[in-house]
Amino acid sequence: MEQTYQYAWIIPFLPLPVPILLGLGLLLFPRATKSLRRMWAFQSVLLLSIVMIFSINLSIQQINSSSVYQYVWSWIINNDFSLEFGYLIDPLTSIMSILITTVGILVLIYSDNYMSHDHGYLRFFAYMSFFSTSMLGLVTSSNLIQIYIFWELVGICSYLLIGFWFTRPVAAKACQKAFVTNRVGDFGLLLGILGFYWITGSFEFRDLFQIFNTLISNNEVNFLFVTLCAVLLFAGAIAKSAQFPLHVWLPDAMEGPTPISALIHAATMVAAGIFLVARLMPLFIVIPHIMNFISLIGIITVFLGATLALAQKDIKRGLAYSTMSQLGYMMLALGMGSYRSALFHLITHAYSKALLFLGSGSVIHSMETLVGYCPKKSQNMVLMGGLTKHVPITKNSFLLGTLSLCGIPPLACFWSKDEILNDSWLYSPIFAIIAWSTAGLTAFYMCRIYLLTFEGHLNVHFQNYSGKRNTPLYSISLWGKEGSKISNKSSRLVTLLKNGRPSFFSNKVYQIEENVTNQTQPFLSIPNFGNTKTSLYPYESDNTMLFPILILILFTLFVGFLGIPFNQDVDILTKWLTPSINLLHKNSNNSVDWYEFCKDAVFSVSIASFGIFISFFLYKPVYSSFQNLDLINSVVKMGPKRIFYDKIKNAIYDWSYNRGYIDAFYGTFLTVGMRKLAEFTHFFDRRIIDGIPNGVGLMSFFVAEVIKSVGGGRISSYLFFYFSYVSIFLLIYYFN
Repeated sequence: MEQTYQYAWIIPFLPLPVPILLGLGLLLFPRATKSLRRMWAFQSVLLLSIVMIFSINLSIQQINSSSVYQYVWSWIINNDFSLEFGYLIDPLTSIMSILITTVGILVLIYSDNYMSHDHGYLRFFAYMSFFSTSMLGLVTSSNLIQIYIFWELVGICSYLLIGFWFTRPVAAKACQKAFVTNRVGDFGLLLGILGFYWITGSFEFRDLFQIFNTLISNNEVNFLFVTLCAVLLFAGAIAKSAQFPLHVWLPDAMEGPTPISALIHAATMVAAGIFLVARLMPLFIVIPHIMNFISLIGIITVFLGATLALAQKDIKRGLAYSTMSQLGYMMLALGMGSYRSALFHLITHAYSKALLFLGSGSVIHSMETLVGYCPKKSQNMVLMGGLTKHVPITKNSFLLGTLSLCGIPPLACFWSKDEILNDSWLYSPIFAIIAWSTAGLTAFYMCRIYLLTFEGHLNVHFQNYSGKRNTPLYSISLWGKEGSKISNKSSRLVTLLKNGRPSFFSNKVYQIEENVTNQTQPFLSIPNFGNTKTSLYPYESDNTMLFPILILILFTLFVGFLGIPFNQDVDILTKWLTPSINLLHKNSNNSVDWYEFCKDAVFSVSIASFGIFISFFLYKPVYSSFQNLDLINSVVKMGPKRIFYDKIKNAIYDWSYNRGYIDAFYGTFLTVGMRKLAEFTHFFDRRIIDGIPNGVGLMSFFVAEVIKSVGGGRISSYLFFYFSYVSIFLLIYYFN
């Protein structure tokens, strides 16, 4: 076992050869590298699979022995200063490593088909492999300096992945927004790291926790300064995990390819903030004010994310706000001290949300391949509906992910979310009411996403679609070469609205280059698996995209059982987390009172069922959901009640659709304010700071010009004036 731990340093570095060799290949042998592009996808999956097997082996050993292993070596030694690098293998590291590798492998397999048409295929896999390296390096870091280095590498990779289609202005702005927003939190993280080094004199977690606890117990630190440093550390987690108020980058990050959204929003980048707070929990738990602050930020994010998801039309943005809300649950649990519940929900949510994002990508992929269908509209749920019979596997998998996130037993998220909801009653009744209410909102908006996307009748712009595709020209997400215009006969099939109303479709289509169309067969192929028909109707995705979805279904069905004790006092997850829980000086016994559990479960499932019922009533399968809203309007009689109802309905819709006006507030007061401040400082610098010495120089110039004109060039005149001034000065001095 000791020998296995000694080789754990390969975990973060094993995926690194792919981006290095791929970059060198594109630089030195571009033609050969592009011709063998499927090989790089296979290598990415293979190397990450080796890391996954190694991580699982370490996790099994930890469960059996409850061991923690750390190895460090000196990097910089200068007098009293010593900087060490190394790796730490504990339950938190093994959990995160398994999440990153399992979800990462499935996303890479999925991406092989999803990105097969894209000219940036090789660049995509290089970014993804480097992103995996950065995340694995982050979770295995043994000190704060390593955390910060890999933290910034994750930020760079997220910038590259979100802005993958950088030629689109909206994608370029989205990656810039994510980068700048995260820099705010990262600057706070850096200041917090330096502050705690000043207090303890160490960056190593083990020494840092011991020294700080000793200082706290002896009352040898300034609590105000310590709280400030802890808040600065937490600022990094706020930005990375999209907590209020630094959450604004998350929905715009959906401008990247859907596999990136699945990876970022499931188990990697947004989980980095949760990981950081969990890693520093021995530090935070002895500062009561910071724990209260963490729980406050968490509950605000829980409710805000749920309300902003209510009226979103973009399927990926709706899921993004759902991620924000669920991350708020995890942060709330950490703030309450429920370490196990937070990590349990991190695990269950990762697989359920990955399933939902890959399912949404399957829908988007099917919509984009329709003849003449505008890629910009392929994510709009209002333009979907009636997809059940066309994409049955995707529909059923999306339904399971939806029910899991709603908290319906026995799916994964039910077990973990119920623990957080129950713990909230013991912490604060107000927080509990908000958390339980948000559980109903979660069921409502998730069911809404499902109903608008899959149920009902086929939407109006598919009514005339029939037959099979008989042309090689079709949309490829704006990344192919521009082709010819659709013929008059075909244009009749792609007209959305008539009678002079504008069409959502473009009259142009795009043709895949020959060197791309010859290489669109995925490296993973399962015979007779999935529907590969080419039709003008939406159709089921190919084998390579369906395989990861089916694997994630298994995780969604069974991963929740990790936290259930079967014929024993302690469940597998608690036994796994025992070393970390003991570090927090908490009791690791997690015996379950099944009567209390069932009673609480009935309450939570009832709330979720109520949210599903309301969503089904408003968005039940009809041509337009507004018919249901009109039904409610007819129930409310004309008069003050109707006016009040309309105002409430419009206010909620406007609040949700406009993102709570938070982006507008930042744009108006921060962006414009910073520009005004920059203009003022520019004026002050030029007119005041530079103006004073410039004015003195200019005045000297004019004085010299005047004196020059007085002088006549005669020495006798100069001597006369000189002695006159001296005489006057002596007389004044004499009489004074």
